[in-house]
Amino acid sequence: MSRDPLLQPFTLKHLTLRNRIMTTSHEPAYPEDGMPKDRYRAYHAERARAGVALAMTAGSASVSKDSPPVFNNILAYKDEVVPWIRNLTDGCHEHDCAVMIQLTHLGRRTTWNKGNWLPSVSSSKHREPAHRAFPKLAEDWDIERIISDFADAAERMQAGGMDGIELQAYGHLIDQFWSPLTNDLSGPYGADTLENRLRFPLDVLTAIRKRVGDDFIVGMRFTADEVQKGGITAEEGLKISRILSDSGQVDFLNVIRGRIHTDPAMTDVIPVQGMKAAPHLDFAGLVKQETHLPVFHAARIPDVATARHAIQAGLLDMVGMTRAHMADPHVVRKIIEGREDDIRPCVGATYCLDRIYQAGDALCIHNAATGRELSMPHDIPEAQSRRKVVVVGAGPGGLEAARVAAERGHDVTVFEAQSDPGGQVRLAAQTPRRREMISIIDWRMAQCAARDVRFEFNTWAEAEDILAEAPDVVIVATGGLPNIELFESGHDAQHVVSAWDLIAGDVKPALRVLIYDESGDHPALQAAEIAAKAGGHVEIMTPDRTFAPDIMAMNLVPYMRELQDKDVTFTVTRRLLEVARRGNELVATIGTDYSDHTSEQSYDQIVVNYGTLPNDDLYHDLKPHSVNAGQVDHDALIAGHRQSVVRNTSGGFQLFRIGDAVSARNIHAAIYDALRLVKDL
Repeated sequence: MSRDPLLQPFTLKHLTLRNRIMTTSHEPAYPEDGMPKDRYRAYHAERARAGVALAMTAGSASVSKDSPPVFNNILAYKDEVVPWIRNLTDGCHEHDCAVMIQLTHLGRRTTWNKGNWLPSVSSSKHREPAHRAFPKLAEDWDIERIISDFADAAERMQAGGMDGIELQAYGHLIDQFWSPLTNDLSGPYGADTLENRLRFPLDVLTAIRKRVGDDFIVGMRFTADEVQKGGITAEEGLKISRILSDSGQVDFLNVIRGRIHTDPAMTDVIPVQGMKAAPHLDFAGLVKQETHLPVFHAARIPDVATARHAIQAGLLDMVGMTRAHMADPHVVRKIIEGREDDIRPCVGATYCLDRIYQAGDALCIHNAATGRELSMPHDIPEAQSRRKVVVVGAGPGGLEAARVAAERGHDVTVFEAQSDPGGQVRLAAQTPRRREMISIIDWRMAQCAARDVRFEFNTWAEAEDILAEAPDVVIVATGGLPNIELFESGHDAQHVVSAWDLIAGDVKPALRVLIYDESGDHPALQAAEIAAKAGGHVEIMTPDRTFAPDIMAMNLVPYMRELQDKDVTFTVTRRLLEVARRGNELVATIGTDYSDHTSEQSYDQIVVNYGTLPNDDLYHDLKPHSVNAGQVDHDALIAGHRQSVVRNTSGGFQLFRIGDAVSARNIHAAIYDALRLVKDL
């Protein structure tokens, strides 16, 4: 019997959970037609198989038609959901993992032009800034209808074999009623007393209990402190906790601290890289002290040591490690096997959540198998025969190719021109707030070292170097170099530097700096932050209608917080056309895509961020020597099948290029390229 606090069983009502680790409710946006089908089941089953004790599925399964699926939510208001819930439940139960689901009405945290185009409804007349829909103020018949919808949905989940449900009460309709900031009603559900504000959630609980009985587990995930003037205070949140506990209708509390109505507020609730780990853990422990109910919590608990402390110190009964399990679904298995050092780390990039909030599906920035469990392996199978694999480039794509090839059992050599691995990830990690990104590289280097991958650093590999290795497979992962060619001009901008130059420290920022950003990704704002901190006047200019569109909601927040009190301006819909030097100044000719208007503006320094161009000379030199001449069978790639193209019968090896050596994309694309190419070598 293990003495590890994390591996101790926990009894929740009649249910015995095999350990103290859970995945908290989150919507990965995998439903199809509003149903949790095979992709959904495979995602949760992978984590259940590896030892998670409780899978809290579905962030915000919708109980009502006027709670439209703004995050591609599960539609819990449809009877057809029951067999799909049963399929999902069975997928977890067969691995001894308990499974529950989160139910909600989004209230004003949605929009009206999704689903059935019904107006959003809330206890508030004010729109939520993040979703912008002005809600209808709830009428008495709305309240009655939604209470009944909650009970109906709970009954469906019970029929689907779920072990219980969790009600969502942070930023959604339930706590819109109970927060003074979002209750504009009068009468029995009005804002004048806490009793009235809590009437709606307590009525919902009563209706659910009447429908599902006393044995079915019902919990509440709720904000116990809104951390905003005029909102629920910590003192009032503890009082609400006691009321919920004393009601006899709640079996566990899942504690949240803060609000999620704006991107900055949400980022404080769900911190990203560079922010404090587990910032609300002690507060959750305080809630536990104040009630007799089991307490759950998750908010940037990315590592086993923090999770173990949460349980050992008695702060929590169950600890949520949700993003950690998106990075590595086998966390629990590796703890049990004494392989904690092998856990693929969550780097806090929050690529997963940011994609959801831009209507995408959740993907981990450096685990390309997450969400693709039906086609991509988390455990790499061993190959039937050993081959010689040469990888050129030790960035994220190259290292993923080397790791996967080595796990397949192949003989792997990596050539890298620099003295250290990392490529553009090492550059990204130059910003202190983003230093966790280097773990993407460090983890892969450790995995490669454990499998005897040979590295040749400080080596600019030429074709003859590769041919001398007599390889069976060559993977070119040489990345790209900054592109400073102006859009459709056919020539490089004169007198400019790249964003990389500032980030790497090769060029010092000047006094008046233009950051011209045509990519909309991290390097432009990283360079802007460096220039602004150096005391310069910084203008960030883009030809797009919004700046930094590829830096999604939660990742944008830290940049904005750094730049708000500095001399930084943002200019949209302006295109850099030419740059000329006049004396000590650089004169930019600036146009716009919307008219023929042009103007001139003077700067001391102009920084261009326009992605990369492939560093692909080696690839083209090797093509004539390869069997496939570099060709990729896209149908096989998409289907996850082995590459077998033959274009040159006298060729000696298969040749592929991945990541930015093909075209400027991102870390996830490079790693996905590598995984799906190499997993079948």
